[in-house]
Amino acid sequence: MLISASELYGDRKYLLNTSGVIYRSIGSDAIKKMSDNQLFDQLFMEPRLIKRPFLYKSSKCFLVGFKEEKWAEKLL
Repeated sequence: MLISASELYGDRKYLLNTSGVIYRSIGSDAIKKMSDNQLFDQLFMEPRLIKRPFLYKSSKCFLVGFKEEKWAEKLL
């Protein structure tokens, strides 16, 4: 699901909890230099790197992070 969401939105940063302790400890420069495979391995090992909430609605709709307007639009 993470790979599909990244492909759909075209930017892997969309998936990242950039305000989290783990992200800050790794550093944005190091994360930017990671290949996609390295980043997804890191996400699987450290799920706290994933922005939450993360909702899979369909292969064409993922909701990542909470923005009330967007969630209402997609779910109501």
